[in-house]
Amino acid sequence: MSLYRLNRLFNPTSGRALDVAVDHGFFGEASFINGIEDMPAVVRTLVEVGPDAVQLTIGQARHLQSVPGKAKPSLVLRTDVANVYGNPLDEHLFSHHVPFAIEEAVRLDAVAVCANLMQLPGHPAIRDANIRSIMALREQATRYGMPLMVEPLVMQDNATAGGGYMVDGDTAKVVTLVRQAVELGADLIKADPTTDIADYRKVIAVAGGIPVLVRGGGRVDDRTLLERTVAVLDAGASGIVYGRNIIQHPSPAGITAALMAVLHDGLGVDAALKLVTEYSK
Repeated sequence: MSLYRLNRLFNPTSGRALDVAVDHGFFGEASFINGIEDMPAVVRTLVEVGPDAVQLTIGQARHLQSVPGKAKPSLVLRTDVANVYGNPLDEHLFSHHVPFAIEEAVRLDAVAVCANLMQLPGHPAIRDANIRSIMALREQATRYGMPLMVEPLVMQDNATAGGGYMVDGDTAKVVTLVRQAVELGADLIKADPTTDIADYRKVIAVAGGIPVLVRGGGRVDDRTLLERTVAVLDAGASGIVYGRNIIQHPSPAGITAALMAVLHDGLGVDAALKLVTEYSK
């Protein structure tokens, strides 16, 4: 299948992509809304600085797609919702994908859809639900030529990790879940960084040519973020999907511009840090 929509996701010169994830409100956690309370303003800021894509939900995609003209980020559509990030966890856990998600993505002119594949210790039913969702989405995605991004998410035990997006960067676990995503028919992979970033070549290898975009995870300082970005790109990643490290940054425009320069222009870490400072003045 030729996934022509991906021509609007990846930069034609670098072959890489920055997807800014601002779909956090979908998950019903109060802390996830920090930095994205005013979604029209958030989207306006991102449109101005011009990442390759913005990841939104069906309810928020209108803020991006109502912007006139061609010069705007592409839409990646989040298709599933879960309640696995609270602390303590709810007694009943769930994960559901949106009915007719692929048709909605076509109507919204998305370049891809995104769905989770979560490994949550002690809760295999969530992974089962994710697999069922991915298989249902895969069938419709093939019919409509819509690229399917699968997000293998290896999580720590919620009780000991303190809740939220607590990633388990164990290389073996990340590699195994990425491989399952590939086996399920992912066209794109949105994967966690490994704790030992030098191991990331193993993640790229096990993906077998499927483009891997690396998740940003929790907030870190700018140098750490940029150094990690350079490292995963050197390992063979096709791009990044960052959320909180952009939307909760003092200068979302500045850090986005710096990341774009690293991805597409080969800018080094020190030069990218100066770019963040310039935008912040």
